[in-house]
Amino acid sequence: MLISTLAFACMNAIVKHLVHINAFEIVFFRSVSSLVFTFTFLIKNKIPFGGNKKKLLVIRGLVGVTSMAFFFMSTKHLPIGTAVSLRYMAPIFAAIFAVFLLSEKVKPVQWLFFAMAFGGVVVLKGLDTEINTYGLLLAFISAIFSGLVYITISKIGKNDHPVVIVNYFMIISTIVGGLLSIKGWVTPVGLEWLMLFGLGVFGYFGQLFMTKAFQVASTNQVAPLKYLEVLYTVLFGVFIFSENYTFWSLLGIALIVTGLILNIIYKGRSQRK
Repeated sequence: MLISTLAFACMNAIVKHLVHINAFEIVFFRSVSSLVFTFTFLIKNKIPFGGNKKKLLVIRGLVGVTSMAFFFMSTKHLPIGTAVSLRYMAPIFAAIFAVFLLSEKVKPVQWLFFAMAFGGVVVLKGLDTEINTYGLLLAFISAIFSGLVYITISKIGKNDHPVVIVNYFMIISTIVGGLLSIKGWVTPVGLEWLMLFGLGVFGYFGQLFMTKAFQVASTNQVAPLKYLEVLYTVLFGVFIFSENYTFWSLLGIALIVTGLILNIIYKGRSQRK
């Protein structure tokens, strides 16, 4: 999980560095470079590309690319660590959607944890005068659609191989990102080509090592470590991009991460009972 979160943080840092390239172009390169890995895996293991729940696979791809695009847009207006922490609000929206769409129940104490996380957002917006409202809105929309991704994957269940699901996502993201980036296309220069294709490499290995972590340890042990991505990314923001995090922004991020980690720990303990 340490390797996984570091890989995702490196991907975030690349996105922040390429601030002059539009979000849809970054979506395109992030996706097309990942297709090399997903296609290779499916062909090597002789897994059919089409999948079983095609409509849900397409929906997962569409909500996924929407979330990705809004997140990349938000990084142009927010410190990268703040954008990442706001994107991690997704489990809260997933829980809310699950109540209405999957008839799942959320315990009262979980709402308390969610309130703590939302309190972090209030601190960020209400007390940190340097936070860009437009950027915060973009990150919030990204988290909402990311929550829908969780619900869609839950609906798909075990009917399709995980790499088939990811492959659909990458294909749809490549098409959408490619088409929407045409108008504002910025031709990469020099090392920027390597960075853009590196997005897919870091993204793939981030997913790979995260999957391996969940395979060798319990969810309750591994899941809280996902939020190390926020710590790594904040450190990159400070030392690489000279970003300034005020006391209020750090407090807001801490409240968001703490609330979500407490929810994960509580769910893990509840499932063992």
